[in-house]
Amino acid sequence: MLLVLAVLAGAHLWQTRHVPSGPVPDLPLLLSTGESTTLSAWRARHPGQPVALHVWAEWCPICRAEEHNITRLQTDWPVLTVAMQSGGAAQIQRVLDQRSLPWATVVDDSGALARRLGVQSVPALLVLDAQGHLRAASVGYTSEIGMRLRLLWARALSRAPA
Repeated sequence: MLLVLAVLAGAHLWQTRHVPSGPVPDLPLLLSTGESTTLSAWRARHPGQPVALHVWAEWCPICRAEEHNITRLQTDWPVLTVAMQSGGAAQIQRVLDQRSLPWATVVDDSGALARRLGVQSVPALLVLDAQGHLRAASVGYTSEIGMRLRLLWARALSRAPA
């Protein structure tokens, strides 16, 4: 059992090795609706709350398996999804509409935004605390409860005395 846990922990560390720690830079964002914004402006819509950034791809079967987790998560937490290498805004919006996904989604056709976030494979979940610091990262399938626990952890860290 300990060996399995050690292997899983090692795999997690390897998969998230490029994800930077600390404050996440303010990035320009183009949403699938055509709206332009920045990460800080989007975060400002959710003051005092941790937020989840979910990086996915239209062609990724594991991402598809996570769709319901993300949809349920966003009913209680701010979630911004990033469609990596999945086409332009119109293509991504078509996918969201076809799959009935009510997500706020950033267009990242080239994968450049994901790379700036340190994401090299999908799906990936990044959790930022209320101050915009990265508090958790995971790559691969993440259960809904796993996502919620990461957000609760980020909230607790935000409220902890310095």
